[in-house]
Formats: sequence, structure tokens, C-alpha cells
Amino acid sequence: MTLPLILRLDVTGQPVKWIDWQEAANIYARDCVAWTAGENSFLLHGGFSRCDGQKTLLSVNSIIAVKGENRRSHHKKAIPPLNNRELFRRDHHTCLYCGKSMKSLLLTRDHVKPLSKGGQDIWSNVVTACRRCNTHKGDRLLDSLNMKLLAVPYIPNVAEYLVLRNRKILGDQMAFLKMQFSHFGNEWNERDDTLIMQ
Repeated sequence: MTLPLILRLDVTGQPVKWIDWQEAANIYARDCVAWTAGENSFLLHGGFSRCDGQKTLLSVNSIIAVKGENRRSHHKKAIPPLNNRELFRRDHHTCLYCGKSMKSLLLTRDHVKPLSKGGQDIWSNVVTACRRCNTHKGDRLLDSLNMKLLAVPYIPNVAEYLVLRNRKILGDQMAFLKMQFSHFGNEWNERDDTLIMQ
């Protein structure tokens, strides 16, 4: 069985990134864990101690804060990298023009304000679109067409982005991250929650 990813926080409780159990064990071994949270923990079986010959065991929590890290000062300004996988997940694999849900292979990234008209390739200017709608819109502005957006594109904060990055999230990790969602990100529905590991 593969262990789920561990949610790494800074010392103030701000989410930083997902880490694997090996990195988490390293943080524990270096005594760099400031505090832990969550209901889940995992018992790791190590080698044998040189001192007493006993097998080593290490309990790793699902959420760990690391000593010496404090990202609060630039946390609010952090803009996650934009890529199609997380964009499609942000928009629930739904074309934001026609409302049809589709598989990733049938979706595209559309620039609300086209690049040819001075638009940028940034979270707040891109939406998920099916190929048909994207082709129909082309490099025109929505005002010149009979097309409307079904939702406003937004920049996910760090907590929202971590949910977009990892689809096998433990319930305690999701509860922790949801407390930090922006008002735009609070649109997570039951369909998304079914992806959470219990």
C-alpha cells in the first residue's frame, strides 16, 4: 500500500506543499517538527538501531508544521503556477461557456481576453473551454459575441492549489485546507469531496 502524501505547513500553519513519507521522516529525524495536526498518523518501520539492536519505529502525522519556516509575510501574494491540469480541476472539468463537463483530452485553455488583444496567460484571464466553444470564440472578446462566462476565473490561493494538485487527500487534510479557501474557492461540491480518501 502506498502512503498518502503529508501536508507540510510553515510554523504559522500556512500550507507549503505536499511531501512524501520519506521527506516527512527526514523532518522528524532532524527534530524539525514544530507541531502536528490531523487525526491520521502512519507508523513507519525502519532499520535496526546500532545502539540497542531494536527495530526503529516512527509515527508520522498527516499534517506537520516545520520549525524555522514562516511564509506568512509573502503567503497572500503567492501565485501558484498555471497549468492545464490544475486549471481544468479548478473549473471542475467543465467548459465555462457551454457548461458541459468533459474529460481533459477534450478541453482547452481559453484566454478570456485573447493574447492578441493584450490579454495575459494568468489564472484570472483563463478558463476551461471545450474545443467547440474555444474555436467559436477564437481571438475575439466576449462582448463581440453572444457568449457569456458561467463563472468568474480566479487565482487559487496556496490551500486551494494544493487541493488541485493532489486528488488523494485525507479527510483531516481537506478539512484543514478548506478553512483557508478564498470565497471564490468555496465552490467545492460533493462531486469533489468523493475524491477524498477516508
